Amino acid sequence: MTDDDRIKLEPSWKAALRAEFDQPYMHQLREFLRAEHAAGKEIYPPGPLIFNALNSTPLDQVKVVILGQDPYHGPGQAHGLCFSVQPGIPTPPSLVNIYKELQRDLNLPIPAHGYLQSWAEQGVLLLNTTMTVERANAASHAKKGWEFFTDRIIQVVSEQCPNVVFLLWGAHAQSKQKLIDASKHLVLKSVHPSPLSAYRGFFGCGHFSRTNSFLQQRGMAPIDWALPPL
Repeated sequence: MTDDDRIKLEPSWKAALRAEFDQPYMHQLREFLRAEHAAGKEIYPPGPLIFNALNSTPLDQVKVVILGQDPYHGPGQAHGLCFSVQPGIPTPPSLVNIYKELQRDLNLPIPAHGYLQSWAEQGVLLLNTTMTVERANAASHAKKGWEFFTDRIIQVVSEQCPNVVFLLWGAHAQSKQKLIDASKHLVLKSVHPSPLSAYRGFFGCGHFSRTNSFLQQRGMAPIDWALPPL
C-alpha cells in the first residue's frame, strides 16, 4: 500500500468503498504504512495480498463472513485471509481447532494444510479487522485506521447482501455485531477457537452445519467446507 497504483481492488468492492479511500483516516493510514516501510520494517501480508479477502470474494457473492483480528505476524504466513496461511506453512493452533470442530460437526477429515482460499472463492469473506501487521509484533497496526475501513466493509455487506451468515468468534469479533442488521442476516457467536478458549464453547458450536442449513433454507448453495488438497 506504499504505492496507490499497487492497490488492485475487485470492481464491486471498489465501487462500494470508493469514498473510503478519500477519507482522512485512509490518508493517515497510508502515511503510517509508508513510514513503516521507510524505516525498514517488514509488513505482512505482502502489498499485493493486503486486499486478498475482498479480491477473492466479490461483494455480490458474499454468503458468509468470518472475522479475524489481525494478520499472522510470522514470515510467509499471512496472505490476506483471516485464519488462513499460505501453502507450505504449518497450520496455526486456532485453525487446527476450527478443523476439529468441522470434523465433529460435519464429519470432515482434518486437512493437511491451512490454506483457506477455496472457502473465499465460494463466498466466505475471511476478513481481518486490521489488515496489516509488523513482523513479530502482534496488533502493531491496530488503531491506525484499518478498523474504520473494515467496519465499513461489514456495514456494506449488511446493507447490500441478502441472507449472510456472520460468524463472530471471540469478544473482538462480537464487538462488531452492532454493524450488522440481525433482522435480515444470521449472526452466530461463540468464544474464539484459540487454544486458550476453544474448550469453553467453540467445540460443539455447530456453526458450520448451521450456516449451511440457513443458506439452503434460502435457496442458496451450501459451503463445501472440505478443503481440496494442495
